[in-house]
Amino acid sequence: MTAGTDTIDIDDAVLPFAVEALDVRGRVVRLGPSIDTILRRHGYPDSVARLLGEAAALTVLLGASLKFEGRFQLQTKTDGPVEMIVVDFEAPDRLRATARFDAERVAALGTAPVRDADLIGNGHLAMTIDQGSAASRYQGVVPMEGQGLEEAAHQYFRQSEQIPTVVRLAVAEAVEGEAGRWRAGGLIVQFLPQSIDRARLADLPPGDIPEGHAHLGADAPEDDSWVEARSLAATIEDHELIDPNVSSERLLYRLFHERGVRVFDRQPVRETCRCSRERVMGMIRSFGPDERRDMVADDGRIVITCEFCSRRYDLDPQEVEMEIGEGRVQ
Repeated sequence: MTAGTDTIDIDDAVLPFAVEALDVRGRVVRLGPSIDTILRRHGYPDSVARLLGEAAALTVLLGASLKFEGRFQLQTKTDGPVEMIVVDFEAPDRLRATARFDAERVAALGTAPVRDADLIGNGHLAMTIDQGSAASRYQGVVPMEGQGLEEAAHQYFRQSEQIPTVVRLAVAEAVEGEAGRWRAGGLIVQFLPQSIDRARLADLPPGDIPEGHAHLGADAPEDDSWVEARSLAATIEDHELIDPNVSSERLLYRLFHERGVRVFDRQPVRETCRCSRERVMGMIRSFGPDERRDMVADDGRIVITCEFCSRRYDLDPQEVEMEIGEGRVQ
């Protein structure tokens, strides 16, 4: 299918695409009700909500590339006002996200637009692919040293994947026609030429280039196709990524119509949590008897609240011990 200007956008979806004339592939993500539910559930300050929305868009952009049923997780641990972000994308379509922050430090930054770097601070960002077993688990780690999520993603692809990549992220509230609703959007464009020689860009290390194919070095010019694709992607504005009146197809047509762009089947995204009573019981079982007794509140109950969806599990300690003793908790 060739992208045109008469298509209708569908929120909470990823749209894969290819510009074969430039040897690039990518994805566009648009999050509407799903990200609005996540952000409003916790009542985050606006600056924290925007940061978590960016993290969610980035996670979906990357996780949607999984060709198997598994999980892609993005997690930050830093010394900034936003101490931790966790976003889970469970292929093919399940998204959940949460942030832990210091309310006083966030408030001290004021109400003016706040940079990602000021919220995140220093620490690290980990991207984990989990297929369900320790042997199939892969993790890439990027140091956070004053950069935002977009630059951290670029750094990840330069160092870990060695794929020329451009990432754009945007989040906003009160988009025209949808006042009071959060929206997030993202674009990823990657240079994936078939030719080994064309893959040897100057700004990348040799990586897995076969023996006998020397790296061109830092003085070599970049591939003209990648320069063109990167320059076109740089023209995109934040509002285009989140405007409900600009479909993903229309956006791609604006960017690449002179070269021809193909779009593929949409991949839906839905906000949903993995928590359940069984998982909570499994977590409680991992603690010793003394630790389980410490969990009992003054009212004689064990109450566990999911950090992602805020669901409360109100448990009777005697029933918990009975289930553990009977071996009903795995």
